[in-house]
Amino acid sequence: MKKLLSIKVIVSAIIIVGLLFIGVGIYFFNIAQIRGEQQIAQMSDLKVDSPVYEYRKAFFAEKKEIWEMESDDGLLLKAWYLPAPVATNKTIIVAHGHNASKERMAEYGWMFHQWGYNVLMPDNRAHGASEGKLIGYGWNDRLDYLKWIDLVIAENGEDCEISLYGLSMGGSLVMMLSGEELPSNIISFIQDCGYDSVWNQIAYRAKVEYSLPTFPIVDQVSLISKLIAGYSYKEASAVEQLKKNKHPFLFIHGDEDDYVPVDMVHNNYNASGGEKELLIVPGAGHADAIEVDLESYEATIKGFLDKHMPIQ
Repeated sequence: MKKLLSIKVIVSAIIIVGLLFIGVGIYFFNIAQIRGEQQIAQMSDLKVDSPVYEYRKAFFAEKKEIWEMESDDGLLLKAWYLPAPVATNKTIIVAHGHNASKERMAEYGWMFHQWGYNVLMPDNRAHGASEGKLIGYGWNDRLDYLKWIDLVIAENGEDCEISLYGLSMGGSLVMMLSGEELPSNIISFIQDCGYDSVWNQIAYRAKVEYSLPTFPIVDQVSLISKLIAGYSYKEASAVEQLKKNKHPFLFIHGDEDDYVPVDMVHNNYNASGGEKELLIVPGAGHADAIEVDLESYEATIKGFLDKHMPIQ
């Protein structure tokens, strides 16, 4: 009788521990991947003396077209499209970061616009004005961007040229996209402070923010992601996609980035199969290289575009 009771106690303890383990996994999955409140960028988010304050102000003042498309899984996704000052068939698609929106990319959009490019700025799934509850971390989004590319071609002609720029999660998105089979309209890619894989980024943030070990928590959350969102964290790898890339790629990172470690840009750069350039911005933290050294930032990006997709 005592032996049977002991077995029941052990089984009950195992069940309780198992349920707690599952609960912890679901909790952190909700933090990582379920859409929450997102900050929509406004003028007040920048100091008046910011070198890109006037960029954001000018971009917000422009009248923009609203583009829409439906993702393969039925989500209504929205974007801003700002035509170039002078008609051109050359377009930059701009991808925003985690928990951000197209509004956050206003200064980047204006930078490309003033150089003479059309600019398309989507709200990624589960962000901004686009539908969706599950954050794609660039992996699911890369398939959405294939459709945005098709829409640009349909609107601007079969001979149009397209380059892509991404910031933070958007940077990882365009890196992940670069490994797909792409139309000949795609010319080049630029990314700023993107992570090398979702696995490495989640593991790093779990350690920094919660002092959690990779095993078993990140493994469990990754499994939940595979079951619910359709991808595991190791599967969502910018490095593996870059190995298949054949396009010119500009990589940018701040050397004081403590959100996405600067080591990751070297992993990404070394993996890329196409022509490539690297800009490390001294003194820049995460996603602020454009403000820390606007002159070098613009000169490097414009030089890259002038080389590969110049405005005539």
